[in-house]
Parts: sequence; C-alpha cells; structure tokens
Amino acid sequence: MIRPLLAALACCLSVAAHGFDLEGHRGARGLAPENTLPGFARALSIGVSTLELDVGVTRDGVVVISHERGMMPDIARGPDGRWIALPGPLIHDVTYAELERYDVGRLDPATRYARKFPDQVPADGARVPRLADLFALVRKAGNDTVRFNIETKLSPEAPAETLPPEAFARAVIAAIRAGGMERRSMIQSFDWRTLKLVQAEAPDIPTVYLSAQQRWLDNIRAGDPAGSPWTAGLKFAACGSVPKMVKAAGGAVWSPFFGDLDAAKVAEAHALGLKVIPWTAGTRAQIDAILALKVDGMITDRPDWARDAMRHAGLALPRATPVAP
Repeated sequence: MIRPLLAALACCLSVAAHGFDLEGHRGARGLAPENTLPGFARALSIGVSTLELDVGVTRDGVVVISHERGMMPDIARGPDGRWIALPGPLIHDVTYAELERYDVGRLDPATRYARKFPDQVPADGARVPRLADLFALVRKAGNDTVRFNIETKLSPEAPAETLPPEAFARAVIAAIRAGGMERRSMIQSFDWRTLKLVQAEAPDIPTVYLSAQQRWLDNIRAGDPAGSPWTAGLKFAACGSVPKMVKAAGGAVWSPFFGDLDAAKVAEAHALGLKVIPWTAGTRAQIDAILALKVDGMITDRPDWARDAMRHAGLALPRATPVAP
C-alpha cells in the first residue's frame, strides 16, 4: 500500500509545484512535425511546462519516440524518398539503425491527416528520435524544469505488435533512469497494465491514466459487464465512474479525452484528490472550453494559442527556452 501512496503523492506534488500544466502534444503537432526533435524544439521555444510524447521499443531494445506501433504512411518516407505504404514496418520488428532510414519531417500533403494541420512547418530530414535524444535536447536548451509525459504505445488487442506490457514498462523506466530524468518524468497509458507495473516497480515515477469513451476509441467499455482488457482488471460497473476507476487503480492524474469531460466529472475527480489533464486541444475554442472547466492542465497541439488563453485567464506561463534541434 505504501508504494502507490508514494507515487500518488509524488505526482500531486509535481503538478502542484508547477501550477497549470501546459503540455505540448507530441511536441507541438500543430506547428512542427510530431514526435521529432524539431517539434520538441518548437515547443521548448514557445514555452511549455511538459513535453507530451509517445514511445515504442525497437527490436534491439531502444526506446524511441513514435505515436504508432508501426511507421505511419502519412508522415514517413523511405530511403527512396517516397511515402511508405500500409502496412508500415512495426517498431518492434526493426532495429534502431533500420528505423533511422525513414524521414518523418513532413506530412504527406495528399492525406486527410495533413489537412488537419495547415500551419505545420516541415523539417525535412527529421528522424525518429530516441528518448535519450530528447533528454539531450532539453539539456542543450538549458531547461531544468520542463517535464516529460511519456505514453506507452501498446494494445492488449494487438499483443504481437509490441513487447508485453511488463517488459515494455521496464524498458521505458530503464531509459528514464539512464537519462537521469525520473524526477521529471510521468508515464501515461490507455493500457493501464503498464501503469500498474510502474507503480509497483518505480513508485517515484508518477503515472497518468488516459481514457476515452468514443466510437473510435473506448478503453473503458462502460457497458460491458466483462470489463475492458485495457484497465488492468478494473471494471466500470464495479466502480461507477472513470474517476473512481483511476482512484481504485492508485492513480493521481486522470487524462480523459476532452469530449468526454464536463464540470461534474471534473468536480468528482477533484473530490477524489485527482488532477485532471484532458487531451487534445487543437483549436482556440477547444482550449477556451477546457480552461473554463477549471482543470489542472491540458495537452494541446497549439501551445502558442494555449499560452494566449492562459495569459488572458491570469495563469502563470511556463518559461520559454529557445533551442535549435
């Protein structure tokens, strides 16, 4: 019981010490290529309190930054300079040296995905970075306060596409510790099995519970009496709400899809002692709506717009540390 309490206390203290937690989604996806060093450099230059990112583990055990379990055709070009086709190679099936051959510095302009981010500036030549590379960039920026919200990208419905959850979580913990960033890192996931392992074996690294209850993603399965394979054995029916599930899991931070959130749920989560940091705000209207809910932070594609809204609301702004990737 002591370890989960220590983890929860560490996470609460971490968030409280920094005030409103402005998290740059995949760096600053609305402005620069996602999960790349140019993208993280842009977020640092704007000024965020946390860099949000996703990780996978290569065949040779390197923790790399990538949102998908496989290379994404909308953003990846092969050594021949052509956009790759589906299915892209799985991160788990290639070595880091093989992964470095792909250019992820530009969106394919013919895709619907690219049309979502008209202000994104390409950075041709950008490669899939290692988590260690991001830590080095932050040191280069001289930023000794920005934190890292690191999402484990795996699925109980595709177990062959990644390491098992325990091995995956241990690889991420080891990479964080190797970089000396355990006091500045959080691990988040839709797959709560990894968070259970982190709380047991690395209680000094806070955990963040991601949730979505949408047609396109539902890791809660509220209407399924059998429960969800994503939530480490916890059932909505037994708990009665997602905040109560997070509390029962030993969590201190709930990170729901913003479209699932309302004032009553925020109040319930706060009454349970949870911090609420929704994802992902991509428009000014969404940013304003999230701020109006009195949450503890937000994950956003546009940290520049979020800073404008925070300034208007009288919230303290995180320090900008301009850096070249």
